[in-house]
Amino acid sequence: MSQPCAVVTGGGRNIGQAIALRLQADGFRVIVLDVVAPEADSLRADARLVDLSDAAAAEAAFTAVADHHPVAALVNNVGIVAPASFDDVRLADFDRVMHLNLRTAIIAGKALVPAMRRFGSGRIVMNTSRVTLGKEARTLYSASKGALQSMARTWALELARDRITVNCVAPGPIATSAFWHNNPPESPATKAIVDGVPVGRMGTPEDVANAVSFFCDSRADFVTGQTLFVCGGVTVG
Repeated sequence: MSQPCAVVTGGGRNIGQAIALRLQADGFRVIVLDVVAPEADSLRADARLVDLSDAAAAEAAFTAVADHHPVAALVNNVGIVAPASFDDVRLADFDRVMHLNLRTAIIAGKALVPAMRRFGSGRIVMNTSRVTLGKEARTLYSASKGALQSMARTWALELARDRITVNCVAPGPIATSAFWHNNPPESPATKAIVDGVPVGRMGTPEDVANAVSFFCDSRADFVTGQTLFVCGGVTVG
């Protein structure tokens, strides 16, 4: 049997790359789709450079992967934030955020689920966020990630008969370059975020990757339609 493949969108850096490396360690052949090349040497050979915000380019890339690889897992990780307070939200950003964060997952699923059916089972994981529970200055981001979580529950019901599970990992706060870009270290608001993590530390990309690894494991086939918050306890209170 051919080595099973996992597709990770936005896997070139930060959390996405940590997920890709963990799945690689778990025995998957990992195919990263991103607008940038992976920083990790082991991921470069199978990486595909593609602007996933371009629907036609995304469809072509996912179709090519499905045609040539036994895809067993899909991690919809790619996303952008576009932070803004309510008064500053721009409708011009709506399509940009929704197309990349949400539409990409639909395009990927439509292309890769048939391959999973041929494989006999499959795993789909949405990388969402704790912002689905509410966070200031995240109108569009929370809307896109909340939509992913709701969509995952619907897919979980519809794809269960195909032995395809669909789950979500909801991180936050995770110490990545993207986090520090959107939350300046010198900001009092950022300090409050860091100081407010009950376990006493920021999360790491590897923390998120561990959760994704669980959902992608063949032994996790009785878990579907769930969201696991990887947040150091900030969503508990």
